[in-house]
Amino acid sequence: MPMRRPEIFRSKVATVTDGLVLQGIVKLYGQVPAVVDVDLSLPPGRFVCFLGPSGCGKTTLLRVIAGLETPTAGRVLLDGEDITERPAHRRNFGMVFQSLALFPHLSVGENIAYSLRIRGADRATQRRKVEELLELVRLSGLAERHISQLSGGQRQRVAIARALALEPKLFLLDEPLSALDAKLRETMQVELRLLQKRLGITTILVTHDQREAMTMADLVVVMDQGRVQQVGPPLDIYRRPANTFVAQFIGTSNLLPAVADGADRLTVAGVPFSAARTAESPSLSPGERVTLSIRPEDVHLTAGAATGPNRLPGIVTFVRDVGVSVETYVDVGGETIVQVAAPKDRPPVSAGDAVTVELPAEACVVLRE
Repeated sequence: MPMRRPEIFRSKVATVTDGLVLQGIVKLYGQVPAVVDVDLSLPPGRFVCFLGPSGCGKTTLLRVIAGLETPTAGRVLLDGEDITERPAHRRNFGMVFQSLALFPHLSVGENIAYSLRIRGADRATQRRKVEELLELVRLSGLAERHISQLSGGQRQRVAIARALALEPKLFLLDEPLSALDAKLRETMQVELRLLQKRLGITTILVTHDQREAMTMADLVVVMDQGRVQQVGPPLDIYRRPANTFVAQFIGTSNLLPAVADGADRLTVAGVPFSAARTAESPSLSPGERVTLSIRPEDVHLTAGAATGPNRLPGIVTFVRDVGVSVETYVDVGGETIVQVAAPKDRPPVSAGDAVTVELPAEACVVLRE
C-alpha cells in the first residue's frame, strides 16, 4: 500500500512557472568571490544535492536561497516571483543546519512547536501538528522527552520535524548528517529520502559526500571554486562527466592524455582510439590535446600482450582485494590504469604480468580541459 501523504503537505497541481530559479547569482566577500555566475533552474518536488569540496561555494549558495545572505548580483525566483530581497523569515523555508540548533531546555514537542507558537498558533493546532510530525519522523510518543535523552539519529529527526512544522515551500539542509557515525548516517540518508518522496517537497541538501549525493538525489549540482561544473541526474554525471574535475570528484576515473585525430578518432600513447559521441561531446579539432576518461569497472584486462584499437599493453604493478571487489593497477607507458572487478570476475593476473588493457569505446568519454 502506498504511503499516505500528510494532509498538511497536500498542495495544488504544479504549473509551468513553479520551481526555484537562480539567475546570474554572484556573492563576493570583499573582493573574494564565493559564488560566481550561477544559473540554475530546479523543478518542484525534486531532491537536489549541492555537491563539492569544502570552500566550493555550496553552503553560500544555499544561504543565498534561504535569504541568510544577500547576493552581490543576480536574482532568486520562486514560482515566478522575485524573492531576492525578501528576508529569510518571510520566505517560509524549512532549514536544518549541521549543528541542528535544537533548544536544550525544551522538550521534543516544544522544539517542534516553537515556530508554530511564535506565529500565534493555538495550543490545539500546535499539539495536532506535533503529533503528526512525530509520527512522520517515527518518534511517536516522545513529545515529552528531553532533548538530552535522545540519540543522535533521534535528534536529527526532531530537527527535521521542527523544520517541517510550518509547511515550508522549500526544505534546505546544510550537511545535517555529517556528525553521525557511518552506519547511522546511511540509515538517515534512506529515511530522509523516503520522507522527501512521501511529502513531495522540494529539498536541497548541501554535502561534500559523493556517496550521499548519488544515493539521495534526483538532481546533482556539482560545484568547484564558486562555479557550477555540471548539473544532472546522478548516473548521467557519473557516466558522462563534463570535465576532469567532475570525473575525479565523482567516483574514480582513469584519465589519459590523448590527441584528437578527427571527429571521432583519438590517439592514446600512439594507439588509435574511438569514443562514444553524445550531443554534449565537444567538437574537436585535429591535433587538439584532450583527456580520455573511463571508469575502472568499464576497463577490461586480459593476460598477455595484444594490439588493436582501444587496446594498450601494460604491466600489472599491484593487485588489491578489498572483499567486495578486486582492484588491479596497471602501468601503461608511465600512466596508471585501475581496473575493478567482482571477485568472481577478477582477471587471473599478478604483479609483474604483462597484460592488455582494453577501453571500450562506448565507455570512453572525451574531456576538454
